[in-house]
Amino acid sequence: MGENLVMNMESHGFTVSVYNRTIQRVTEFINGRAAGKNIFGALSLGELVSQLEKPRKVMLMVKAGKPVDDFIEELIPLLDPGDIIIDGGNSHFQDTSRRTHYVESKGLLFIGTGVSGGEEGALKGPSIMPGGSEAAWLHVKPIFQSIAAKAQEGSPCCQWVGAGGAGHFVKMVHNGIEYGDMQLICEAYQLMRDGLGMSADEMHTVFAKWNCGELDSYLIGITSDILAFKDTDGTPLIDNILDAAGQKGTGKWTVISSLDEGIALTLIGEAVFSRCLSAIKNQRVAASMVLTGPSAKLNVDKSSFIEAIRSALFASKIVSYAQGYALMRAVADTHEWNLNYGGIALIWRGGCIIRSAFLGDIKKAFDRNPDLTNLLLDDYFRDKIIAEQSGWRTVCAEAIKAGIPIPGMTSALSYFDGYRCEKLPANLLQAQRDYFGAHTYERIDSPRGEFFHTNWTGKGGDTASTEYTIHRRHNSRSPDSLDSIGGK
Repeated sequence: MGENLVMNMESHGFTVSVYNRTIQRVTEFINGRAAGKNIFGALSLGELVSQLEKPRKVMLMVKAGKPVDDFIEELIPLLDPGDIIIDGGNSHFQDTSRRTHYVESKGLLFIGTGVSGGEEGALKGPSIMPGGSEAAWLHVKPIFQSIAAKAQEGSPCCQWVGAGGAGHFVKMVHNGIEYGDMQLICEAYQLMRDGLGMSADEMHTVFAKWNCGELDSYLIGITSDILAFKDTDGTPLIDNILDAAGQKGTGKWTVISSLDEGIALTLIGEAVFSRCLSAIKNQRVAASMVLTGPSAKLNVDKSSFIEAIRSALFASKIVSYAQGYALMRAVADTHEWNLNYGGIALIWRGGCIIRSAFLGDIKKAFDRNPDLTNLLLDDYFRDKIIAEQSGWRTVCAEAIKAGIPIPGMTSALSYFDGYRCEKLPANLLQAQRDYFGAHTYERIDSPRGEFFHTNWTGKGGDTASTEYTIHRRHNSRSPDSLDSIGGK
């Protein structure tokens, strides 16, 4: 990916110097793909720095964690005040916030930037999400916006995101939504494969058709291509791939952040756990021999059920983005970042893995209401999800009856029903907490913020917990946005 970014930069008129700890890689690159281009090799970090114009811009493309910190320590003595260090890897946003403060304390500038699009995107135009030292933005803006993908109207899929770790945070949420999108597509695939008995070629045709409508996206497109691809023996390659998924951790980070903020990120959480479940292949094979259930065959009209699957996929996708944007707003409030939510949708319009026509509608939603607390409350998305509701519910019900696991679609539906429910059973939960732990509760006939404790058994006494914590972090401007409030 680093090589391809270098080739991309050079093709847009920039002169680039490169260094790798494995010197042979530098030599091979300079004498191979980079031959005859404005790309220079360095055999040490010192030589690399000496080749750069001031303010120097050094971009790291290394594994997240300690390698980033190690390179920063090596670079600091070689750089001058105002020089810029850029981390283009998948670092955790809290590490980026820490590094920004540390590098700035040394008189230098730091950018942590998310780069999405894989190797192909790096070469042809990725989505770029920079954050950190804002003073560095003007120096890297011409480079980043030149090499970035362009949306249909020509705007670069790269804008300044915010201070500290904002860039890497937005990239992390992008990856979490990517987990959700992929899980939903896989569930649609399993419903058609196992429930309807469809062949890979038949499913290829369905996904290709979907990619011409509201589901138009990179992931739907490549799914269609994958299903049409044949192995060396002429059979669908997809049928010969082991069903054990890997992950690199960004989805997990997204879910952990949602727990820290008290945001219900249920669909992305299920996508992460589904990968975990897939990984225990041997256990699942053994369990399949002893745990019985329905046959997984659906007794439904095929064509109408395929349309219902489309509805369930689209409606669940809306929920996934609604949850992801709710998390972005909560973390932005915590870190005092002024995120441009519509602008983030534009950054994701091209180059990145979750690019889709759908993102243009998100941009319009935030144009209509920059303070939108949840996408489900936007008129367009409200009308869309309500219109898809019948098919969505049919799919979830039939899948449960047939024993086909679709945790993404069902958790999305439960979130939708919970979010639109005026009265949830949490009153009983609070009574239970007060019964066994004197955690107190609020009453519907008293003002919010006034707390009560009941001696439920007549033996507990009047002592109550001195703190009552409510996780409601949807929007700091909302009167319901309370972190922790004291009470007896």
